[in-house]
Amino acid sequence: MNELMQAASMVFNGEVILVIFAASLFGLFMGAIPGLTATMATALLVPVTFFMEPLPAIAAIVSATAMAIVAGDIPGALLRMPGTPASAVYADEAYLMGKKGKLGLALGINVTCSMLGGVIGVAVLALFAPRIAEFALQFTSDEYFWLALLGLSCAILVAGGDPLKGAISMLIGLSLALVGMDSVSGQVRFTMGSYDLLAGISLLPVLIGLFAITELLRSLPTAGQQASKVETPKGKMLDGVAGTVWRYKGGVARGGILGTLIGALPGAGADIASWISYAISRKLSRHPEKYGTGHPEGLVSASAANNAALSGAYIPALVFGIPGDTVTAIIIGVLITKGITPGPDIFTEQGALVNAIFMVFVLANLLLLPLGLMAIKGAGRLLAVPTGILYPLILMFCIVGAFSANNTMFDVWVMLGLGLVGVFLMENDFPLGPLILAFILGPIIESNFMRSILKSDGDLIAFVDRPIAMVLAILAILTWTLIIASGIWRGRKGGGETKAQVKAP
Repeated sequence: MNELMQAASMVFNGEVILVIFAASLFGLFMGAIPGLTATMATALLVPVTFFMEPLPAIAAIVSATAMAIVAGDIPGALLRMPGTPASAVYADEAYLMGKKGKLGLALGINVTCSMLGGVIGVAVLALFAPRIAEFALQFTSDEYFWLALLGLSCAILVAGGDPLKGAISMLIGLSLALVGMDSVSGQVRFTMGSYDLLAGISLLPVLIGLFAITELLRSLPTAGQQASKVETPKGKMLDGVAGTVWRYKGGVARGGILGTLIGALPGAGADIASWISYAISRKLSRHPEKYGTGHPEGLVSASAANNAALSGAYIPALVFGIPGDTVTAIIIGVLITKGITPGPDIFTEQGALVNAIFMVFVLANLLLLPLGLMAIKGAGRLLAVPTGILYPLILMFCIVGAFSANNTMFDVWVMLGLGLVGVFLMENDFPLGPLILAFILGPIIESNFMRSILKSDGDLIAFVDRPIAMVLAILAILTWTLIIASGIWRGRKGGGETKAQVKAP
C-alpha cells in the first residue's frame, strides 16, 4: 500500500501530468500524418528525455506511442492512407464505413476500442509482470543467454515475409553490436582505427537513423505536396458506438487479451497483433463475408489488439530487460541512461517506479478518448500540413537528437549512414525489426555467454544443467528449427513454381 501511495504521488504532480498531456498531443500529430510512425515519434522524443527524471521520460514515450497508434486510424478512415503500420489492417474497413455515411461511427469505434484494449493490456501487465519477475529472480547467466537468444529467434519468426531476409537483417544488427571494445576481454573490434568507435555505436543514432531518417528518405518523392481538403465527420462522434462495442464485446476482450500476449513476444508489436486479431475475428465471425465491405466487427477486434500490444511489450522489457518491440527497445535505452537496469530486480528495488509506470499507462489510455475525439475534429487542418515544411523540421530534430547522444558529429554521420542503409533494406523487403533487436540483444547474449563460459571453465554442458535453462534451450532450438524448415519449404515451393512456369506454354 505504501508503494502504491508513493507511486500515486509520483504520477499525480504537475510535471508528469504536463509531460503526459504534451507528449499525447505530439503523438497525435505524428500518428495522424501518413508516413510518420509511432516509432519515429518515440525516437524523436528520446533527446528530450535526457533532461527528465525517469518517470516523466517513460511517461512521455508511453503517452506519445499510445496516441500515435490511435491517430494513425484517422488518415486511414479519411484518406485510405493508414498513419501507422498498426492501422493498416483495418484502414479499408474504416474507409468503406465512411463511404456508407458511418465515418463518425468508424472513428468512434477506433478510439473507444483502442482505449478499452489498452486498459485490458495494462491490467494483464500489472497482474502478471510482478509474478513473472518473482520467477525470473531464479535466473542466472545461463537462463538469460537462452532467453535473449529465444527473443532474437522469435524476432525473425514473426518478422513476416522471407525468414532468410529476417536472418540477414539480424546479422547486420549483430555486426553493428560487435563494434568497439569487448565487454569481458577489452579487445578492440572492428573500429578501423577510429577513436569514436572505441565505445561502440550508440543506440540513439541507430534508432533515429533506421526509423526516422529512413522514413524521411522514403517519403522524399512526395515532399512539397499539399494535401487535399479532407472532410471530417459531422455531429456527435460517439452516436451508436456504445451499442456497436457492446454487440461485439467478445471481440474487444479477445482482441485485448490476444494483443497483450502477442505484444509480449519479442519483435511482434502492435501491427502483427492487429493483423492476427483481425484474421481470427474473421475466422470466428458469423458473417465473414461482410469483412472488407465496411463491417465494424473486425474494426473492433483489431483496434483493441493494437493498443493492448503496446502494454504487452513491456512484460519482457521490464521483467527480463529484453525489448518486446522497437518502442520498448527505446524505453530500455532511456532507463539505462538514467542508471536503471530493467530486470526482475526492478520490481523489488524500484517497486514504486514500476507501479507509477502502470498508472501512467492507465492515464495515457484514458486520455485516448477525449484527445482522440479532438484530433478527429481537427483532422482536416492536421492532414493539410505541407510535407515540404514538415520534413525539414523533422530532419532538424533528428540531427539534434543524434548529436545529443555523445555531443559529437560522428553520431550524426552514423545516423545519416544508417538511414541510407535502412532505405536500401526497406526497398528490398528486409525487415528492420530484427536488426534493431539484434543490436540491443547482441551484447546481452555475448556477455551472458562469456559469464557462463568463465564460471563453468569452458564446459558447455553447464548451459543446460539447470531445468529452466534446459527448457529455454529446447524452445530456442525448436524455434531455429522452425525458421530453417520454413526457409527450406519456401525455397522448394518457389522452385516448384518456377519449374511449372518454365513448362507452361
